[in-house]
Amino acid sequence: MDPAQAPGVYEGVANVIAAVMLLIEFGMLRQALARDQIRLYVAQSALISVLAIVIAADRNLPDLYALAALSAALKVVAVPLVMRRLLGRSLPDDGDEAPGVSGSQTLSPATAVLAGIVLAAIGFFCFGALKIQGPAAPALALALAAAMMLVAFGLMIVRRDVASQAIGFFSLENAISLAALVVAAGLPLILETAFLFDLLVAVVVFGMLIRAQHGRSESLSTSDLTRLRG
Repeated sequence: MDPAQAPGVYEGVANVIAAVMLLIEFGMLRQALARDQIRLYVAQSALISVLAIVIAADRNLPDLYALAALSAALKVVAVPLVMRRLLGRSLPDDGDEAPGVSGSQTLSPATAVLAGIVLAAIGFFCFGALKIQGPAAPALALALAAAMMLVAFGLMIVRRDVASQAIGFFSLENAISLAALVVAAGLPLILETAFLFDLLVAVVVFGMLIRAQHGRSESLSTSDLTRLRG
Protein backbone atom coordinates (compact mmCIF):
# COMPACT_ATOMS: atom_id res chain seq x y z
CA MET A 1 0.00 0.00 0.00
CA ASP A 2 1.21 3.47 -0.88
CA PRO A 3 2.06 5.32 2.37
CA ALA A 4 0.34 8.39 0.97
CA GLN A 5 -2.90 6.42 0.78
CA ALA A 6 -2.60 4.73 4.17
CA PRO A 7 -5.50 5.56 6.50
CA GLY A 8 -4.79 8.09 9.21
CA VAL A 9 -5.20 7.50 12.91
CA TYR A 10 -8.68 8.98 12.99
CA GLU A 11 -9.96 7.00 10.02
CA GLY A 12 -8.43 3.77 11.31
CA VAL A 13 -9.84 4.22 14.81
CA ALA A 14 -13.27 5.18 13.43
CA ASN A 15 -13.38 2.05 11.27
CA VAL A 16 -12.29 -0.24 14.12
CA ILE A 17 -14.78 1.29 16.59
CA ALA A 18 -17.59 1.03 14.03
CA ALA A 19 -16.78 -2.65 13.42
CA VAL A 20 -16.69 -3.44 17.15
CA MET A 21 -19.98 -1.61 17.72
CA LEU A 22 -21.61 -3.68 14.96
CA LEU A 23 -20.32 -6.90 16.57
CA ILE A 24 -21.75 -5.75 19.92
CA GLU A 25 -25.09 -5.16 18.19
CA PHE A 26 -25.05 -8.78 17.06
CA GLY A 27 -24.31 -9.73 20.67
CA MET A 28 -27.46 -7.87 21.77
CA LEU A 29 -29.43 -9.72 19.12
CA ARG A 30 -28.22 -13.06 20.45
CA GLN A 31 -28.61 -12.42 24.20
CA ALA A 32 -31.79 -13.68 25.85
CA LEU A 33 -31.49 -11.70 29.10
CA ALA A 34 -32.16 -7.98 29.26
CA ARG A 35 -29.43 -7.39 31.84
CA ASP A 36 -26.83 -8.84 29.43
CA GLN A 37 -28.13 -6.58 26.67
CA ILE A 38 -27.71 -3.61 29.01
CA ARG A 39 -24.06 -4.55 29.64
CA LEU A 40 -23.43 -4.70 25.90
CA TYR A 41 -25.16 -1.35 25.45
CA VAL A 42 -22.83 0.16 28.06
CA ALA A 43 -19.79 -1.13 26.14
CA GLN A 44 -21.19 0.16 22.86
CA SER A 45 -21.91 3.59 24.34
CA ALA A 46 -18.42 3.80 25.84
CA LEU A 47 -16.98 3.33 22.35
CA ILE A 48 -18.95 6.37 21.16
CA SER A 49 -17.28 8.49 23.84
CA VAL A 50 -13.86 7.09 22.91
CA LEU A 51 -14.45 7.98 19.26
CA ALA A 52 -15.47 11.54 20.21
CA ILE A 53 -12.22 11.91 22.20
CA VAL A 54 -10.14 10.60 19.28
CA ILE A 55 -11.80 13.02 16.85
CA ALA A 56 -11.34 15.91 19.30
CA ALA A 57 -7.62 15.18 19.59
CA ASP A 58 -7.10 14.57 15.88
CA ARG A 59 -9.00 17.65 14.63
CA ASN A 60 -8.41 19.98 17.57
CA LEU A 61 -12.11 20.25 18.45
CA PRO A 62 -12.27 20.85 22.21
CA ASP A 63 -16.09 20.92 22.17
CA LEU A 64 -16.06 17.18 21.48
CA TYR A 65 -14.40 16.53 24.85
CA ALA A 66 -17.48 17.98 26.51
CA LEU A 67 -19.71 15.93 24.22
CA ALA A 68 -17.77 12.77 25.12
CA ALA A 69 -18.23 13.49 28.83
CA LEU A 70 -21.95 14.20 28.44
CA SER A 71 -22.43 11.10 26.32
CA ALA A 72 -20.60 8.90 28.83
CA ALA A 73 -22.56 10.32 31.77
CA LEU A 74 -25.89 9.75 30.02
CA LYS A 75 -25.37 6.56 28.03
CA VAL A 76 -22.81 4.70 30.13
CA VAL A 77 -24.14 5.65 33.58
CA ALA A 78 -27.62 7.19 33.64
CA VAL A 79 -29.55 5.17 31.04
CA PRO A 80 -28.28 1.73 32.21
CA LEU A 81 -28.98 2.70 35.83
CA VAL A 82 -32.55 3.72 34.99
CA MET A 83 -33.12 0.53 32.97
CA ARG A 84 -31.77 -1.69 35.76
CA ARG A 85 -34.01 0.02 38.32
CA LEU A 86 -37.06 -0.33 36.11
CA LEU A 87 -36.32 -4.00 35.50
CA GLY A 88 -35.60 -4.56 39.18
CA ARG A 89 -39.02 -3.17 40.10
CA SER A 90 -40.85 -4.93 37.30
CA LEU A 91 -39.15 -8.33 37.37
CA PRO A 92 -38.66 -10.48 40.48
CA ASP A 93 -35.22 -11.96 41.02
CA ASP A 94 -35.30 -15.53 39.75
CA GLY A 95 -31.59 -16.26 39.68
CA ASP A 96 -30.32 -16.73 36.15
CA GLU A 97 -33.75 -16.42 34.57
CA ALA A 98 -35.25 -13.04 33.70
CA PRO A 99 -39.06 -13.16 33.85
CA GLY A 100 -40.87 -11.15 31.22
CA VAL A 101 -37.95 -11.73 28.83
CA SER A 102 -38.05 -15.50 28.50
CA GLY A 103 -39.99 -16.54 25.42
CA SER A 104 -39.87 -13.03 24.00
CA GLN A 105 -37.83 -14.08 20.97
CA THR A 106 -39.87 -14.62 17.81
CA LEU A 107 -36.85 -16.32 16.19
CA SER A 108 -34.23 -18.66 17.58
CA PRO A 109 -30.89 -16.97 18.43
CA ALA A 110 -29.17 -18.58 15.42
CA THR A 111 -31.93 -17.55 13.03
CA ALA A 112 -32.01 -14.03 14.48
CA VAL A 113 -28.26 -13.67 13.98
CA LEU A 114 -28.52 -14.93 10.39
CA ALA A 115 -31.31 -12.43 9.74
CA GLY A 116 -29.14 -9.74 11.31
CA ILE A 117 -26.27 -10.64 8.99
CA VAL A 118 -28.59 -10.24 5.99
CA LEU A 119 -29.78 -6.85 7.26
CA ALA A 120 -26.20 -5.74 7.95
CA ALA A 121 -25.12 -6.77 4.45
CA ILE A 122 -28.01 -4.84 2.90
CA GLY A 123 -27.16 -1.70 4.87
CA PHE A 124 -23.42 -2.03 4.28
CA PHE A 125 -23.50 -2.55 0.52
CA CYS A 126 -26.39 -0.17 -0.20
CA PHE A 127 -24.77 2.65 1.77
CA GLY A 128 -21.35 1.79 0.34
CA ALA A 129 -22.81 2.14 -3.17
CA LEU A 130 -23.35 5.85 -2.44
CA LYS A 131 -19.54 6.21 -2.45
CA ILE A 132 -19.46 8.93 0.19
CA GLN A 133 -15.75 9.47 0.81
CA GLY A 134 -13.37 12.04 2.13
CA PRO A 135 -11.29 12.79 5.24
CA ALA A 136 -14.38 14.00 7.08
CA ALA A 137 -16.43 10.88 6.33
CA PRO A 138 -14.64 7.50 6.33
CA ALA A 139 -16.67 5.42 3.88
CA LEU A 140 -16.19 2.15 5.79
CA ALA A 141 -17.28 3.61 9.14
CA LEU A 142 -20.39 5.13 7.56
CA ALA A 143 -21.32 1.85 5.87
CA LEU A 144 -20.87 -0.01 9.17
CA ALA A 145 -23.05 2.58 10.93
CA ALA A 146 -25.80 1.99 8.33
CA ALA A 147 -25.50 -1.78 8.88
CA MET A 148 -25.76 -1.26 12.63
CA MET A 149 -28.95 0.78 12.21
CA LEU A 150 -30.69 -2.04 10.36
CA VAL A 151 -29.54 -4.66 12.88
CA ALA A 152 -30.90 -2.45 15.69
CA PHE A 153 -34.24 -2.28 13.87
CA GLY A 154 -34.12 -6.07 13.60
CA LEU A 155 -33.56 -6.37 17.36
CA MET A 156 -36.70 -4.32 18.05
CA ILE A 157 -38.71 -6.45 15.60
CA VAL A 158 -37.71 -9.95 16.70
CA ARG A 159 -38.15 -9.33 20.45
CA ARG A 160 -41.52 -9.18 22.18
CA ASP A 161 -40.57 -7.51 25.44
CA VAL A 162 -40.48 -3.79 26.12
CA ALA A 163 -37.02 -3.89 27.72
CA SER A 164 -35.29 -5.42 24.67
CA GLN A 165 -37.18 -3.11 22.33
CA ALA A 166 -36.01 -0.13 24.40
CA ILE A 167 -32.39 -1.32 24.27
CA GLY A 168 -32.73 -1.82 20.52
CA PHE A 169 -33.93 1.77 20.17
CA PHE A 170 -31.08 3.07 22.34
CA SER A 171 -28.53 1.16 20.26
CA LEU A 172 -30.14 2.61 17.12
CA GLU A 173 -29.41 6.04 18.58
CA ASN A 174 -25.79 4.93 19.06
CA ALA A 175 -25.58 4.04 15.36
CA ILE A 176 -26.94 7.45 14.43
CA SER A 177 -24.45 9.10 16.79
CA LEU A 178 -21.63 7.14 15.15
CA ALA A 179 -22.67 8.32 11.70
CA ALA A 180 -23.06 11.92 12.93
CA LEU A 181 -19.59 11.92 14.49
CA VAL A 182 -17.80 10.74 11.36
CA VAL A 183 -19.81 13.02 9.05
CA ALA A 184 -20.29 16.26 10.98
CA ALA A 185 -17.98 16.26 13.99
CA GLY A 186 -17.49 20.01 13.64
CA LEU A 187 -21.06 20.97 14.46
CA PRO A 188 -21.53 23.44 17.33
CA LEU A 189 -21.75 21.80 20.74
CA ILE A 190 -25.34 23.00 21.26
CA LEU A 191 -26.46 21.12 18.13
CA GLU A 192 -24.51 17.99 19.02
CA THR A 193 -25.97 17.83 22.53
CA ALA A 194 -29.46 18.27 21.06
CA PHE A 195 -29.19 14.68 19.81
CA LEU A 196 -28.83 13.52 23.41
CA PHE A 197 -32.14 15.18 24.27
CA ASP A 198 -33.91 12.70 21.97
CA LEU A 199 -32.39 9.89 24.01
CA LEU A 200 -33.69 11.43 27.24
CA VAL A 201 -37.19 11.61 25.78
CA ALA A 202 -36.93 7.97 24.66
CA VAL A 203 -35.84 6.87 28.14
CA VAL A 204 -38.87 8.62 29.69
CA VAL A 205 -41.25 7.12 27.13
CA PHE A 206 -39.93 3.58 27.45
CA GLY A 207 -39.89 3.91 31.24
CA MET A 208 -43.58 4.75 31.15
CA LEU A 209 -44.24 1.84 28.76
CA ILE A 210 -42.39 -0.61 31.01
CA ARG A 211 -44.39 0.48 34.07
CA ALA A 212 -47.69 0.54 32.20
CA GLN A 213 -47.17 -2.88 30.60
CA HIS A 214 -46.08 -4.47 33.87
CA GLY A 215 -49.00 -2.91 35.73
CA ARG A 216 -51.41 -4.17 33.09
CA SER A 217 -50.22 -7.74 32.66
CA GLU A 218 -47.49 -8.22 35.32
CA SER A 219 -45.10 -8.98 32.47
CA LEU A 220 -42.97 -7.04 30.01
CA SER A 221 -44.08 -9.17 27.08
CA THR A 222 -45.85 -7.32 24.28
CA SER A 223 -47.18 -10.45 22.54
CA ASP A 224 -50.69 -9.90 23.90
CA LEU A 225 -50.81 -6.45 22.30
CA THR A 226 -51.07 -8.08 18.85
CA ARG A 227 -54.47 -9.58 19.62
CA LEU A 228 -57.64 -7.59 19.06
CA ARG A 229 -60.08 -7.48 21.95
CA GLY A 230 -63.81 -6.86 21.67
